[in-house]
Amino acid sequence: MNVNEISTPALIVEKSIFEKNLYRMKELSEKLGLILRPHYKSNKCPYIAKKQIELGSVGVCSAKLGEAIDLAESGIKDILIANEIVEPAKIKVMAELSKKAVLTVLVDSKENAIAIENALEEADSYMRCYIELDTGMHRCGGTVEECIELASYITSALKRLTFGGIQAYAGHLSHEADEEKRHISVKAVVSEVKRLVKALEERGIRVPIVSGISTGTILDKAEFSIYNEAQTGSYIFSDASYNKLNHGFENSLFVLTTVISARPDRIVTDSGVKTCGVDQGPPEVVGLEDYKIELHEEHGLITKSGHNYKVCDRLRYIPGHCCSTINLYDKIYFVDGDEVVDIVPIVSRGKSQ
Repeated sequence: MNVNEISTPALIVEKSIFEKNLYRMKELSEKLGLILRPHYKSNKCPYIAKKQIELGSVGVCSAKLGEAIDLAESGIKDILIANEIVEPAKIKVMAELSKKAVLTVLVDSKENAIAIENALEEADSYMRCYIELDTGMHRCGGTVEECIELASYITSALKRLTFGGIQAYAGHLSHEADEEKRHISVKAVVSEVKRLVKALEERGIRVPIVSGISTGTILDKAEFSIYNEAQTGSYIFSDASYNKLNHGFENSLFVLTTVISARPDRIVTDSGVKTCGVDQGPPEVVGLEDYKIELHEEHGLITKSGHNYKVCDRLRYIPGHCCSTINLYDKIYFVDGDEVVDIVPIVSRGKSQ
């Protein structure tokens, strides 16, 4: 099948670049002495997760329970649900799922930990947890003092939910293009993580894992010395927001779109916000310079004087955010030049529960 036969909008991946990115992260994590646990939310494809494990990843991160279910059913045996699961029905499902795979979940409250412990007892199963530290995003996670109190409770009072480490994911720094600002902010986060680890170890609580490095911060490993597990995900694809960083990963993921109208000063394509994630900014258009792009519901409006595009021509977008773009499609076309070499289902599309 030729690329030009694909009905657009469509999601395509240049296979050779994708594989180059896979091997670069493998080599980088080995060089830095990091356990690699790639984030599934970036691709939502068991096919890709298995490739990452074949290259040495210890397991996979998921953002939601629904993703973890898909991973376990596909045969993945070590899964971190990098989020808090608090609804009673979901906790019950998670407790049963822990019989199929080694599961770890995030907790940031005593009440949640107790609820999981009770569900595990009912299911006669076991799980690990990472206690989440607030790294400055002010989403989930507690202060150093709250994390100490929670870790002390879990290690002393619970039997089935065991303490596995610390989650300190500084996602707000992943796309910080100002290197000096990023380094300063990273050091502030690491200072708190070190303070937490030291306090726990002084209380006799071993901290085997400190997890949370992302694609955008892995090159800051010197500052992140206390971390030993990376949750990188976007590296396999990269995107327009990551292009602002000098991280060494190339764009392999593109939205293939068709020109449906053309005038001397503008190009209109068939790909808008329903087919390209814009939560971290607009896409880049491959091969164009000095243009302005706006994504509407069903259209991409590219303002560009003196262009040579005509109706039915194809363009490629580099999405502003690869993760949210992946969730808009049912499949990925892997291509080599003009040839489609594989079609991979995005099994966990829409698994946001």
